[in-house]
Amino acid sequence: MSGAQERSPGGEARTPAGTGGAEERIIPDRGRITPARGGARERIAADPATARERIAADPGAAEERIAADPGRAEERIAADPDAAKERIAAELDAGRGRSLRYTEVDDETLVRQHSPLMSPLVWDLAHVGNYEELWVLRQADGAEALRPEIDAMYDAFAHPRAERPELPLLAPDEARRYIAGVRDRVLDALDRMDLSDPHPLRAGGYVFGLVLQHEHQHAETMLATLQLSRRPGLVPDGVPPSGRARGHDQVLVPAGPFQAGTSGDPWAYDNERPAHRVDLPAFWIDRFPVTNAAYTEFIESGGYGDPRWWSPDGWRWRCGRRVTAPLFWARDGRRWWRRRFGRMEPVPPREPVQHVSWYEADAYARWAGARLPTEAEWEKACAWDTRAQRALRYPWGDAAPGPRHANLGHRTARPAPAGAFPEGASPCGAEQMIGDVWEWTGSWFAPYPGFRGFPYREYSEIFFGRGYRVLRGGSWATHPSSVRATFRNWDLPARRQIFAGFRCARDLAPGET
Repeated sequence: MSGAQERSPGGEARTPAGTGGAEERIIPDRGRITPARGGARERIAADPATARERIAADPGAAEERIAADPGRAEERIAADPDAAKERIAAELDAGRGRSLRYTEVDDETLVRQHSPLMSPLVWDLAHVGNYEELWVLRQADGAEALRPEIDAMYDAFAHPRAERPELPLLAPDEARRYIAGVRDRVLDALDRMDLSDPHPLRAGGYVFGLVLQHEHQHAETMLATLQLSRRPGLVPDGVPPSGRARGHDQVLVPAGPFQAGTSGDPWAYDNERPAHRVDLPAFWIDRFPVTNAAYTEFIESGGYGDPRWWSPDGWRWRCGRRVTAPLFWARDGRRWWRRRFGRMEPVPPREPVQHVSWYEADAYARWAGARLPTEAEWEKACAWDTRAQRALRYPWGDAAPGPRHANLGHRTARPAPAGAFPEGASPCGAEQMIGDVWEWTGSWFAPYPGFRGFPYREYSEIFFGRGYRVLRGGSWATHPSSVRATFRNWDLPARRQIFAGFRCARDLAPGET
């Protein structure tokens, strides 16, 4: 993702303090646990195709069934813990399948660093297993370390991405064996774990949601790396739905208070908590994300060469990098082309623009006589039901995302045209707020009132301040279990390799109602 865990797949997920660093090599099969008969692992293993089909038919449904009605999640888990465990096991299996599919490439592609902004793919692959070992096996289950000597190597804070190719990383086959061994033990731990235990990592299966979302976020990071590799044929594509021919209009979000954040979603991250009241004046927000056609007008009008539209920092960045168009775009005469996973194609005019930085989004908004929405405005437009006076989990309600709602989970390897998901509209009428492109907001990443860091300070807290801008909504590459109306992503304002776009907002004019 950008995905918030490997900072954004711009940020980093750190190992818990005091969990490794020893030089002794541990044999991977040491301490092997015999799986409990009849457990979640055995049910999935007995019929893996059926389990995967259930997930593929309704991606995110298992997580939604656990978390869409937060007030009753604990009751459902207590009433049928075996069913809850089976759903978690199926989601873990589907997430791992995704990681393995994106790394089914030659070893040279896996070990090479395709950009100093990204890790080698083989680092991401082993890192998701190491993170799973640290949190599920050691922290939640109390098991001994399997490979403590590799902890520092896969600690994202210990080694910046640019340095990772020089580390003695696990070779591709060894990385696959390591994460498979970890996963076997994780499923054993799931069978043993009491999900009604009040321990914050075990209650409601929180730790499994933590590692599941983390792995999906790294899958999005892997997709961004594969895009940067410029190698064709590595990423499958699909056919996006058709859009609706209509203007790029705006919808009105009425004045008044709403509930931002969440206090009840069992798998929500610390930065999404707690739920709190925010009172906003009325504002207008784009019905759709800004499209390639609209963004091309900004380019053709000389927007990249006019400092009036740029913040001082943005203008310095644009001039220093000599940026003249979104990343991966190139002009051939009068026509714009883009490189998408190694192949050149005409820029599709009706798709939301992606691969733009916050600076570019901000400049476009100024040129258009608008601004970027604050993240509070974005969330209210996305999921506040004014009539019912309650926050929804998604724009369309609390039901898990399906193909008619949003472009998520790599159904296609691109954004869908504007207007493709009318059934996914929010109560105010905004569309495609979930999926397609992460949307830059005008807000810095900051804690909510009453914030408490959990399960480790480095997930969110050290990024607070005037350094990182907030993105919302997820992209076409984001898995449904890793996005919701309250989910907050963040990244540096110069980042463009992420699947990010934006929409604009504006205040009401005097006398406008």
